[in-house]
Amino acid sequence: MTVLTTALERLGAKVNFAIPNRFEHGYGPNKDYFEQLHIEGTEILITVDNGISGIDEIAFAKSLGMTVIVTDHHEMGDELPAADAVIHPRHPEGSYPFGELAGVGVAFKLASALLGEPPLDLLEFVAIGTVADLVPLQDENRYAVKEGIRRLRRSKRPAIKALMQVSGHEQDALSEETIGFTIGPRLNAPGRLGDADPAVHLLKSEDETQALGIAEELNELNKERQQLVKEIAKEAEEQIQVRYGDNIPYVFVIEGEDWNPGVVGIVASRLTEKFYRPSIVLSIDPETGTAKGSARSIEGFNLYKELKKSAEILAHFGGHEMAAGMSLKVEDVDLLRSNLNEQAKEVLTEELLQPKLSIDVPLKLDEIDIASIEALEMIRPFGMGFPKPVFLLEDLETVSARKIGASKDHLKLEMGDGVERIDAIHFGAGALADEMAPNSKLSLTGDLQINEWNGRKKAQLLVEDIKCDEWQLFDYRGVREPARWLPLIPENANYLAFSEQAIHHFTPFLSNRPVQLVGRDTVTTADSIVLLDMPQNEDQLKQAMSSTQANRVYLHLYVKDPMYFEKIPDREQFGWYYSFLKKRGSFHLENQIELLSKHKGWKKDMIKFMTKVFYELEFVTLVNGEVTMMDSAGKRDLAEAPSYQKRQQQIKLEELLLYAPYQDLKKLFNTLRVEAVEEEKLWI
Repeated sequence: MTVLTTALERLGAKVNFAIPNRFEHGYGPNKDYFEQLHIEGTEILITVDNGISGIDEIAFAKSLGMTVIVTDHHEMGDELPAADAVIHPRHPEGSYPFGELAGVGVAFKLASALLGEPPLDLLEFVAIGTVADLVPLQDENRYAVKEGIRRLRRSKRPAIKALMQVSGHEQDALSEETIGFTIGPRLNAPGRLGDADPAVHLLKSEDETQALGIAEELNELNKERQQLVKEIAKEAEEQIQVRYGDNIPYVFVIEGEDWNPGVVGIVASRLTEKFYRPSIVLSIDPETGTAKGSARSIEGFNLYKELKKSAEILAHFGGHEMAAGMSLKVEDVDLLRSNLNEQAKEVLTEELLQPKLSIDVPLKLDEIDIASIEALEMIRPFGMGFPKPVFLLEDLETVSARKIGASKDHLKLEMGDGVERIDAIHFGAGALADEMAPNSKLSLTGDLQINEWNGRKKAQLLVEDIKCDEWQLFDYRGVREPARWLPLIPENANYLAFSEQAIHHFTPFLSNRPVQLVGRDTVTTADSIVLLDMPQNEDQLKQAMSSTQANRVYLHLYVKDPMYFEKIPDREQFGWYYSFLKKRGSFHLENQIELLSKHKGWKKDMIKFMTKVFYELEFVTLVNGEVTMMDSAGKRDLAEAPSYQKRQQQIKLEELLLYAPYQDLKKLFNTLRVEAVEEEKLWI
């Protein structure tokens, strides 16, 4: 819009711009809007980045007596609009050598023709529009963006300076990413929420104070837009869970009453990115009975062609292979959903439904240096059709993992190979911090960047994907309050207990989640298991681990009365107590234990334990609390007593499981897993 109006103004034309309000006029050409413009005195109507699918609307504008020129780059139907001129890089009667121009690129071509030469100073706007339009950065697009960015970095335009100021970015470091994630969203925000005119006023402003004021307004609108997207995306995902559960369809068609139609395209992108399915998100207007929305696709499913097969139920639609907009009657939404899923069955194979990530450069940490990363700047810009190189860092150890950002939405990792270390940032993946066990071996893919702080340059990886091939052990042994660790457990985890006492203890905290008792219940296979309490012996632990090859093991290992620090009374203490009983003949445990405890400085539990050992070895009798030495007591080893053996075993298990360092624990469970696999092989 800005490119063409500026060019016409330079030619002395009396020109105005009009951007349809998507809430009132929908997407693209609109008869009522054209009639309004005609009444206001418009004689020549030039569309920018739309119009190619508005057959009836363009014909209506012509019937009003207006001269109509259509400039567009979207997919053409079988019929072209009956405009006075249709300018399109893939026009069937044309032979233009590059068919992938963005909408702003087509406008720039018309401006160049009208002016007699390319208005190179307007390449700043062409770069912004080309990146935002997500067209391939090849051929002319590539030149326009590269030259446009060079000019943007030194631009004196009040709009550019203001946008950089409100977003907190350095203008001289501006890149295609700055356009895509900073400039573009702010310029698009007003149109997504209502009137798009402020964005054009900003770009055309020649007054720095005015530009800064508009930029600040756009910045606030962008924050509002972000919140709307977050809320609608949450509702859309909840709808997917309720409607589909685990049976994900080929194509999502998700609708909601009064969802903001200006942001549903962003929500569709989010769904496609998360689920890797073509997604249509529709806003329902209950008053008019109309659904308006946007769609995003995946490789192998041409949105425009597939929507065209349902053209009879679509009041309006347009777009291209990967993105589209449409409107239809609410009663036809189910039919559209059914049609698209039936069509998708024919074209989307299992292979096409699996997202793929191509690795360009596998690297070791000692191969990464600042100079090499800086050299990548020479081949920018990156984008559609010319993606950034994807780097792979394999089998690195997680030194640390933590959530960062005001809302703790992002993940920061420090990874190492034993010698070198590198920081890695994964935006929007803060929740993964709870799913990474200490020292996990990870492979990461992403983009190498330079982080500069206080004049010091440091390499870091902007993470695209993370892979973990090893099983993980999560240690919650010291976290006594269930409310602190239970929220971190996956919903589909199996909870295992080794005693009825543990089941009774944890049931109030588990919200009706079942607990399986090892030795009584059949332990079902699950990707995640939780060991709630301490096993009573090593065989129980082996039984639990042989029943499942879980990739995620969560340890709590609750024990009501730990014995490790109590220890077992030594032989000298047993000897003194034996001599004491033999000398007295009898001793009333309940009445006199307090005096003995104070006299010897022994805990009462220790006295009771030694008494039980003597009773099991038939050294004493115990009747109504009275301990009496037996005259016929023979010589026996203390270790023969079952309670002595049980305590020995418990102390050994506590040392092995409850108080062992994490690394020792990981080795133990790794051994148990290997033994379980080997044992299973013997039975095959």
